[in-house]
Amino acid sequence: MKMNPFAVALALAMTVTTTTHAADLPMPPDVAKKPHTVKAPHGAERQDEYYWLRDDKRENPEMLAYLNAENAYADALLKGLKPVEDTLYQEIVARIKQDDASVPYRDKGWWYYSRFATGQDYPIHARRKDGAGVDAQTIQAANARGDFAGEVVLLDVNKLAEGHDYYAAYPVSISQDGRLMVWAFDTNGRRQYTLRVSNLDTGELLPDVITGTSADAEWVDDGRSFLYVENDPETLLTKRVKRHVLGTDSARDTLVYEEKDDSFYMGLGRTRDDKYLTIGVSSTVSDETRYAPANDPSHFTVLAARERDVEYSADHFNGRWLIRTNADGAQNFKIVTAASNSRSRADWKDLVAHEPAVFVEGFEVFNDFMAVAERSEGLERIRVLKGDGSSEYVKADESAYSMGLSVNSEADSDWLRYSYTSLTTPAITYEVNLKTGERRQLKQQPVPGYDASRYTTERVWVPARDGKTRIPVSLVYRNDFKRDGSAAMLQYAYGSYGSSMDPGFSSTTVSLLDRGMVYALAHIRGGQEMGRQWYEDGKMFNKKNTFTDFIDVTRYLVANGYASKDRVAAYGGSAGGLLMGAVSNMAPQDYRVILSQVPFVDVVTTMLDASIPLTTNEYDEWGNPEKSRESYDYMLSYSPYDNLEKKAYPAMFVGTGLWDSQVQYWEPAKYVARLRDVNTSSHPVVFRTNMEAGHGGKSGRFRRYREQAEMYAFMLDQLGVK
Repeated sequence: MKMNPFAVALALAMTVTTTTHAADLPMPPDVAKKPHTVKAPHGAERQDEYYWLRDDKRENPEMLAYLNAENAYADALLKGLKPVEDTLYQEIVARIKQDDASVPYRDKGWWYYSRFATGQDYPIHARRKDGAGVDAQTIQAANARGDFAGEVVLLDVNKLAEGHDYYAAYPVSISQDGRLMVWAFDTNGRRQYTLRVSNLDTGELLPDVITGTSADAEWVDDGRSFLYVENDPETLLTKRVKRHVLGTDSARDTLVYEEKDDSFYMGLGRTRDDKYLTIGVSSTVSDETRYAPANDPSHFTVLAARERDVEYSADHFNGRWLIRTNADGAQNFKIVTAASNSRSRADWKDLVAHEPAVFVEGFEVFNDFMAVAERSEGLERIRVLKGDGSSEYVKADESAYSMGLSVNSEADSDWLRYSYTSLTTPAITYEVNLKTGERRQLKQQPVPGYDASRYTTERVWVPARDGKTRIPVSLVYRNDFKRDGSAAMLQYAYGSYGSSMDPGFSSTTVSLLDRGMVYALAHIRGGQEMGRQWYEDGKMFNKKNTFTDFIDVTRYLVANGYASKDRVAAYGGSAGGLLMGAVSNMAPQDYRVILSQVPFVDVVTTMLDASIPLTTNEYDEWGNPEKSRESYDYMLSYSPYDNLEKKAYPAMFVGTGLWDSQVQYWEPAKYVARLRDVNTSSHPVVFRTNMEAGHGGKSGRFRRYREQAEMYAFMLDQLGVK
């Protein structure tokens, strides 16, 4: 019998539960089924009884009642775990230095940084004037003792956020003379930004207001105008570059460039030497860069015309272009150069040749050297190429770590800044002098009460089921951990878009380790931890490798005593939520609990609908089921929503945001509704919707930890962790 969601919400709000044993669970909400056929142009049809839960305007009372009923059910189900949640939250927050600040960097005579004040949820973005005796260390020392004399506040997001349930704001671009700043804000998490302009000399907020943009802008050298990117209001795709002149009506802004191909994203840039402004467009498998003089961007020149399967990104310095590209079969990318007036790929000449075993992730150029971010054997490294032709690697201190280029804003410096972290080492910002070899630590992430010597990290290689692939896995546990097959374990992965999940420190994970758990970070195919081929082997018609890799890692770790078979939790978000849905369909018996945040679980329906934000840009990641029956069938074979069936599923915690623009709320809502219809186990399923937020969850420094503490409390209870 179907129940009124309003009545369910009211009843559940009054329910009290002190345990999650099946006999004491409140009844989960039910929601109406309404027949609906999803058709594909090639004749395929699917029935979707919960399609009606989609409401692009987020106004349907029946839909909202269902989401609220699920939230009320979650409240009732988890009420008995509130003390655990509170304890976890307090532990996590206690490891955060409340009056913390970023490492300042110098740019055009100013030192820029962000800081937090004790008890406040949002950052204060600020700067200080350069001068004698002023450097990163002295500014950090002043901030630490609360001395803010001479500080110029760019944005106090705490004040701006007052009265908002969700608020995000960022400095976007500062004029070349340092006087004016474009900044962006978003009030619901949908990532449709409004741009404003502030006079940094006077603190005055200028009357200019531009809505419906991405958080992207670049000043023209005249200091009176800037370029920005306008979004499509429905698909949220970055569609047009416009030029705004201060004091004029934004409705009359000049169109600079419009991208007609909906498979491309767009962004703005300024070259290292400040000579050019750039417009870059990117799809999954192709790039194109346009450039124009920064003092007169009236005409943009194409650096190299877009070609399918040719990716590149470019910077200009010392009279030439430097370009990272996969052209000419350089699957793991190389770096080439071209003359300033180049307009064709035929002009490109190799600077850093392609190496099949080394993935080139990026570079930064200086007057006397170039720093290249590379990846080899699943680990990051930084190679410094010197003017005399020699090269050297920046030293790493552990066997499993994450290292990357930090903010290096000045090309005339002898110092290279980089970041370093591991699963046991809180993030460190170093700088090394490339002339003297001196290395100094600028800052390490403060973690009150944390002692790194109590924990151990290791890397293991797991054989995949194909018999030839080895999957790297980063592990961390407390020193008193015994590999006897009794421990509880949380395994995390992502495995899409070529995004590498490197082993970095997480203060929230410490609470799990201190309760005897193992944390496993699986570097599965679909990322780029092992180079470009690792990504190719986990996308399109190879996507199922991502899922089987994850399952193979779980089974290996259990078989080798790292965890008990019935005490394994899996965690993923967004495309990692697709991973969670797939593995729970394919191997539900291997997991006791699944944690899935903003999960992409209705793959086929979403990829059939070009009106949904971001769909068209992702055809080369997942396939185009509208034009290809082969793609349709393959995606249908793993789509979590379409492969739910009558079987015993693990306990689940599924989270979403009503205003999510990347994975729309209705995907997890439909998934949970159908899961409730077919699930034969007695394990609870929690569905939590944040009614004021988007893809990234609630705004603010601490609020997200409350959400994570709730999810972790549920997981610990299901795993029997005290």
